[in-house]
Amino acid sequence: MPEWLAPLGRDERGATAAEYAILIGLIATVIVASVATLGQAVSGLFTRFNAQLSG
Repeated sequence: MPEWLAPLGRDERGATAAEYAILIGLIATVIVASVATLGQAVSGLFTRFNAQLSG
């Protein structure tokens, strides 16, 4: 490898940024899935509660 390219091989900042981007994507996916699942459950709970109050 040419000497002027050697510093690029040791620079890992881009790899770290990519790892953080993957982690953020996975965390966002888990949050969206959780909110979607819990949202439906809470909606059903309120629907049953409303039906009992209406009676």
